Amino acid sequence: MNAQWLDLGSFFSYRKNEIDYQIFYRDSAKGILQETNKPTLLLIHGFPTASIDWQHIWNDLNKHFRLLTLDMIGFGLSDKPQDYTYSIHDQADIFQALLNNLDISNYHILAHDYGDTVAQELLARQLDREKLESSNSLIDGKIRSTILLNGGLFPETHRPVLMQKLLISPLGSLLIKLYSYKKFKKTFSTICSQPIPEEELSAYWELLQYNNGTKVMPKLIRYMKERKQYRTRWVGALEKVNTPLRLIDGLADPISGLHMVERYKQLIENYDVVELKEVGHYPQVEAPQEVLSAALEFWQKQRIIVL
Repeated sequence: MNAQWLDLGSFFSYRKNEIDYQIFYRDSAKGILQETNKPTLLLIHGFPTASIDWQHIWNDLNKHFRLLTLDMIGFGLSDKPQDYTYSIHDQADIFQALLNNLDISNYHILAHDYGDTVAQELLARQLDREKLESSNSLIDGKIRSTILLNGGLFPETHRPVLMQKLLISPLGSLLIKLYSYKKFKKTFSTICSQPIPEEELSAYWELLQYNNGTKVMPKLIRYMKERKQYRTRWVGALEKVNTPLRLIDGLADPISGLHMVERYKQLIENYDVVELKEVGHYPQVEAPQEVLSAALEFWQKQRIIVL
């Protein structure tokens, strides 16, 4: 694992059902007072990895933003309780708890994969709050902009790989016992167009196994059913969002590549899409400089940062 990434992190307690769970997070403003003067960027990772996914673009993003990320419950270095109801709504609650703890009310989002769905729920909550406000009033705190990377934004276009299908099946809890690093690597070679270095894959695997993490994967994977259940709410959040939104997508992704982008263009009015050719499911890892360039251009265009 990237020792520096871990050493610069901290833990906070997330309380649910009278139990405190330890959540790993990183805040670039830790011990640096001037960092708090920058706009805040919330980075939301995907399944089945962790916040370390953002390490390749962290330093460059930090030139413009105060960066905030965490390992969601069940992922990375955060607690992975066996007797727990994992859900997208709960993960959104954890992000909100961290924001509240740090007294952050205005922020931007950069999300990937599973994290896209968490971002959709956060956007939906913002829309809920806006409905309660009068049409002429401004909400004090809000999401100021959103960038989404490859993810299952629409359940009808999501094409899960074999392992995901097996995990969500009734046999998931039994089959996960046979899951190995070799199978893990094979999945990444299928979903990624650009090769991921062995060192990184090994770190992902180590984080996945930490705290018996593989055992909770069949519970975490239920997010695929949630996407269908809450499709109207979460797709509606993208259709109705009234702050800047951009999709940056690796087109070679078999899960949410070109076919998902085509659906996005059908449903999202005045869409803003950056298409990355020959890039797969993990664009921030496979092509970090391309993602960084597209993101910075978007924020500059929206006058969020000055290059």
